[in-house]
Amino acid sequence: MTRTSPSSATASPAASSRELPELGGLCAIHQPNVFPRLSTLAKLFAADSWIVLDDVQFTRRDYQHRARLAGLDDPSRQQWLTIPTRLPSGRSTLIRDSLIDDAALARRRTEGLLRQHYRNSRHWPALAQALAPVLAAFATERTAAVAETSTRLLLDLLGWRGQILTSSDLPARPGRSQRLADLAAATGARTYLCGTGGMTYLDPAPFEAQDIAVVPFQPPMTGIWSTGRRVSALWALAALGPQAVAARCRAIAASSYGE
Repeated sequence: MTRTSPSSATASPAASSRELPELGGLCAIHQPNVFPRLSTLAKLFAADSWIVLDDVQFTRRDYQHRARLAGLDDPSRQQWLTIPTRLPSGRSTLIRDSLIDDAALARRRTEGLLRQHYRNSRHWPALAQALAPVLAAFATERTAAVAETSTRLLLDLLGWRGQILTSSDLPARPGRSQRLADLAAATGARTYLCGTGGMTYLDPAPFEAQDIAVVPFQPPMTGIWSTGRRVSALWALAALGPQAVAARCRAIAASSYGE
């Protein structure tokens, strides 16, 4: 699978039309999640391009401002890490416009919870050092900035070499499935990786019209993957280390999507 150079966290996350790849490859589209679940991270890792879906409605019951942290020695012991978020336009507020409520306090609490859960891991020194850009992103006072940066961090730890684009910077027609198909086409992708939830509502017709195959992403349900749909990937990274988690993600991508 051919990959482009990773995006810089400080650069514009959207590539211009001149920078888009030639036809081919896999695309994943997902909202910015705070320290995403292992299943989400594995889906992004399997793709050549991740489009950050930042211009849809913020949902408090989703993972856009929170993550489940699992206990290092007991993953069944779980606690929510939540970034207090206010919505300037009420329920219609877009993800990109959501604001952190008391960013300085939220940063301290986030850092404290992460240290509390994973400081006893032998991999903690490397994780703690890598967390610096995430904590710095609290200064933006934007929840989406923290969430996207946390996902970038985890992908970087796994050695992902894909490109990151932002939906609000790409042209797309209205309609849920039509919009996703247009966004995928903007990356030059010929395959769209769809989560199991998305497969329940996705209309394949707009993808077929642009010669884009829709492939469900279904990680295993055993071992470290047994909690992968619920808890943050931080647990696996702390318990096994980035190299071991990367190897397992590569194995899924290679066996299922021909990486």
